Amino acid sequence: MAYPDPFDQTSPWGEPPAALTDTTNPTREPFVIGFTLKADAGFAGEWLTPRVYGATAEEAARRGAELLTAMKAEGLIDLTSRAAEYTRSQYKGSGTAASNSAPKRFEGGKVVKAQTAGPGDDDCPHGRTPREGDTWAALFCSARSKAEQCPPLWRQKDGSYKAN
Repeated sequence: MAYPDPFDQTSPWGEPPAALTDTTNPTREPFVIGFTLKADAGFAGEWLTPRVYGATAEEAARRGAELLTAMKAEGLIDLTSRAAEYTRSQYKGSGTAASNSAPKRFEGGKVVKAQTAGPGDDDCPHGRTPREGDTWAALFCSARSKAEQCPPLWRQKDGSYKAN
């Protein structure tokens, strides 16, 4: 059996090549650079995902550097962070049982609920993020600023969490 050449720019279905129908690249420039600027290592932080185009790789790279420099100089990165922080401060919660449930993890071939500190054990107003290593587990404060963070709660041998 003969396979079609994947580099011949023709569609096996008789459709025009994607380069002629791509609406995400309005200038039809062949080089595209996409950036993902994440404010947090997890998914909770805000993301900026700009994209630049260029006729050559060098032009796309130059435009990318110009875009990042302008985003910083014009305060777009700071503004995005402040807007996201304000939005999070306005969130009142959904009040459903599903949103208040403890995070789940994979243990011993099963999905299990992670144990969290009881309501009386934790007075962190920022929320907590569970983290685990090979021999430890802890709930860390989700406050952005280190100065505002509450002390971590470490998992004890009985499975409960408490500050050391």
